[in-house]
Amino acid sequence: MAHLLEHWVEHNENHSKSFKEWAEKVRDAGYTELADDILQAEKKMSECSDLLRKARDKC
Repeated sequence: MAHLLEHWVEHNENHSKSFKEWAEKVRDAGYTELADDILQAEKKMSECSDLLRKARDKC
């Protein structure tokens, strides 16, 4: 189970990185509100990763 949880954390971290990169591109294109929404999604993804790490640490 720990291996699967770690895989999910890594997967989420890759998505978080992509979200940040795209939010910057979108903001540079003038879509501030859209960029803010993407960054909010990134924050939620990071929170999810924190919970998965917590679960992993219990294994």
